[in-house]
Amino acid sequence: MSLLAVGEAAERLGISTRQVQHLVARGELRQLARGVLDEASVDRFLAVRGTTARTQAWSEPTAWGAIAILSGQVPQWMGGSQRSRLKARLRNLSSAGLIERARNRAEAARYAGHPAAVERVQAEIVDTSRAAVTLGLATTTAVDGYVAHAALDGILVRHGLMHDDAGRFTLRATSMDLAVVRGLAEEGVVLAALDLAGSLDPRERAVGTSALDRALRQV
Repeated sequence: MSLLAVGEAAERLGISTRQVQHLVARGELRQLARGVLDEASVDRFLAVRGTTARTQAWSEPTAWGAIAILSGQVPQWMGGSQRSRLKARLRNLSSAGLIERARNRAEAARYAGHPAAVERVQAEIVDTSRAAVTLGLATTTAVDGYVAHAALDGILVRHGLMHDDAGRFTLRATSMDLAVVRGLAEEGVVLAALDLAGSLDPRERAVGTSALDRALRQV
């Protein structure tokens, strides 16, 4: 695990040390000790938000509404006028802007666990890896998917998962109805593309961003 001083993180992000501390308090950066951050959390923050730490994120329902619209579905939890306004905003949004604004769709964290737990964990979450393969990426043993906030702790305990930013299990806790999330994951690639666009792997990030660009052009 690489370490980064708060001052170095602030310089890399182009913000003040006070703003870095605010991001730590909000859980967007991981502090390992006083004045020391996990460098991977800073890199992941940059992958999702670039150097613009002030962009206002959409609320969770709005973020999921945008994903639904881009996936060709109707977000029933939003009113008609809300859907129309959101669709208009999407027409003028870049993939980078979408990635930043949709980040509140879930709280993502990575965990380490035994390889034998992979299939069991996949059975309890909305797994987006199949859509990632559809986008042209190779099959992997890493796990990436969505889980209800209320179910997260139980999954961690049952399968012996421990927080680790280099772990193979990425779990994204959300308050959105998992039936809705499952439908979006199974019937399109926009959700998987958003996840990939926030990856630290350059190829995954490029594949995700390209898929988002295509979806935005079709709004």
